[in-house]
Amino acid sequence: MGTRDRATTSHIMSTIRSGGTKAELALAKAMWSLGLRYRKRYPLVGRPDFVFVRARIVVFCDGDFWHGRGFGTEERARRFKFESNREYWTAKINRNIERDKVVNTQLETQGWLVLRFWESEILQDADALAKVVLAKVRERRQGPLQRTAIEK
Repeated sequence: MGTRDRATTSHIMSTIRSGGTKAELALAKAMWSLGLRYRKRYPLVGRPDFVFVRARIVVFCDGDFWHGRGFGTEERARRFKFESNREYWTAKINRNIERDKVVNTQLETQGWLVLRFWESEILQDADALAKVVLAKVRERRQGPLQRTAIEK
């Protein structure tokens, strides 16, 4: 495979979406069907995909590649065969992993429960993960419990 010029590579990278991914939409639909109501684009560190303000829960839908799922393992090393700029991409993914840890710590220090799901897990069974979120929201919600679609 030949190499691309920088302008072409830059254009391709600019089209990668940070929100509205298939995984995010699948989880959103599954949570909504359970009666969960969430906020998007809520101003918190790390820009969580979903925020449950009253329960103080944030949910992240992490892309397997960008957030380095299994990045250090031998199996993933075979899949991460960067044809160019190997050092750049390795450093970038490692920075993303470290940033996620810092964001988790900051949010937890502020009293938030952080839930992170891998995109492949969401795409495999969004309904099961939505039920995990529902259970956590029920555990942490303050005040009278509201009825959800499951209880109706």
